[in-house]
Amino acid sequence: MMLGFLLARAGIEVAVLEKHADFFRDFRGDTIHPSTLEVMHELGLLEEFLKRPHDEAQELSGSVGDWQTTVADMRHLPTHCKFVAIMPQWDFLDFIAEAGRRYPGFRTLMRTDAVDLVEAEGRVTGVRAETPEGPLEISADLVVGADGRHSTLRPKGGFAVEEFGAPIDVLWLRLSRRPSDRGQAFGRFDRGGLLVQIGRQGYWQCGFVIAKGSLEARKAKGLDAFRAEIARFAPGLADRTHEIKSWDDVKLLTVTVDRVRQSHKPGLLLIGDAAHAMSPIGGVGVNLAVQDAVAAANILAGPLSARKLTDADLAAVQRRREFPTRMTQRLQLFIQDRFLARVIAGGPVEPPFALRLARRFPVLRRIPARVIGMGFRPEHVAPAA
Repeated sequence: MMLGFLLARAGIEVAVLEKHADFFRDFRGDTIHPSTLEVMHELGLLEEFLKRPHDEAQELSGSVGDWQTTVADMRHLPTHCKFVAIMPQWDFLDFIAEAGRRYPGFRTLMRTDAVDLVEAEGRVTGVRAETPEGPLEISADLVVGADGRHSTLRPKGGFAVEEFGAPIDVLWLRLSRRPSDRGQAFGRFDRGGLLVQIGRQGYWQCGFVIAKGSLEARKAKGLDAFRAEIARFAPGLADRTHEIKSWDDVKLLTVTVDRVRQSHKPGLLLIGDAAHAMSPIGGVGVNLAVQDAVAAANILAGPLSARKLTDADLAAVQRRREFPTRMTQRLQLFIQDRFLARVIAGGPVEPPFALRLARRFPVLRRIPARVIGMGFRPEHVAPAA
């Protein structure tokens, strides 16, 4: 959606395909980091965007057992917004779609499911899609696969994938939020898991990190045992666990971490999770995808406008985004393999040395704030785009 908006803004005709009738899907990435908010500022949309209902988190806090500290302090970032905005992803998508429709070349095709690629003479020349009215074929100078970690276009394009593995899955659920509840974003590590609370309008969105494949064992123990487990990790929410009425209220996110070796072929480019599925650690997936979109628009707007797009242009997008993608995944894998996996397996619960140091020297909290809030080599909207 972001790439479609940016290209339409540059005068290029764009069709964004969405297989559902709307963008409403709960338990998606809802944290919009300062890097993305800075892009909104550069586009002149920030003030309008922040009028949408949202919460703001200047600090990210956490605890390991009974040991608690502030992990990241966003208040010193060199950005216009020194906080993480917490907004439902469907509101974010609706906002970008509305902004895109101000440009004559921008179209969103809802209930349009891209199911295959159209190829001619060794080049992708469009997509085949299914709609309620029947099959549809769309021709294009460039097809962009931004269809997530379960991408249809990734295997259709024959892309080779590097799998890095993940020892964790995430169970998403919601519990009511009261005016007396403190904080906006909080994570608690304890023996056997990690519970993350994200403050939303009227409720807590909770992510319970568990060992991969362990959901069925929890179901076998029963819902009461699961409610008690949630209460152990979030004592302040213990009187609300009855709101988990059934297992239907608990949604499983199967975590994968992977990356395509090459994100392009003639006429086709992958961005976002379709190119690199991220761990939920740091909540950076949405923001990394937006950075991909900005880099792609900066590099491709000129060649697309001139109808002179080459494979070298697509390769330039991958080169631009490869370093921040690799560095982010490397850091996520380090955290999940060296610390998170041990805790979830029932190992000793001790705060890492880096967190102890950050509590003793608060200035060090600016480092994770920069990594989480801005990422490695944040992108900026180029005037030429």
